[in-house]
Amino acid sequence: MVRAVIDRVTDAAARHDATQADRLDRWRVLEPDAGRFLWFLAQAVAARTVVEVGTSRGVSTLWLADAARATGGRVVSFDTDPAAQRDAATSLAEAGLDGYVDLRPEDGGAGLAALGDGEVDLLFLDAERTEYPSWWPHPVRVLRAGGVLVADNALSHPDEIAPLEVLLRRDLTAVTTIPVGKGELVARRAEP
Repeated sequence: MVRAVIDRVTDAAARHDATQADRLDRWRVLEPDAGRFLWFLAQAVAARTVVEVGTSRGVSTLWLADAARATGGRVVSFDTDPAAQRDAATSLAEAGLDGYVDLRPEDGGAGLAALGDGEVDLLFLDAERTEYPSWWPHPVRVLRAGGVLVADNALSHPDEIAPLEVLLRRDLTAVTTIPVGKGELVARRAEP
């Protein structure tokens, strides 16, 4: 059921995005292989608290919520587009995953700033990449020891991801790029 909903939203996004000249009008949903990677990673780190910045139409949220269901966790997803979050809420309910997600219509930087130190197991960034450095130090501060940060578009937009990567390499122990989807920048917070 979950994969059928993901496929439906992914197909609808491809049709929609093909008609939009302006990048900001596109839905820009996560690619299937990147979704499977997130799903696997969330389970591999036994993520109980997952935070997503950039809900869009909920494809990545569906992958993360399905993993959270398996780990006994929850997803908090921030996005400034209420229409996108309404669409995501519909898809989550259809997939039976709405009970695992808290959709918050707010700016990701403000949302991260409001979270406590070390309370996030997995943080997924898929919003306006040029904003990430202005959120510093919150993306690292909220991660638990051993927690993982993933940023989408590391290969498709390397110049926009580079400032984040510099900060991550300075403050975290392990940083690498995984060539799935449009490239996933992955960083792990050191354990004491």
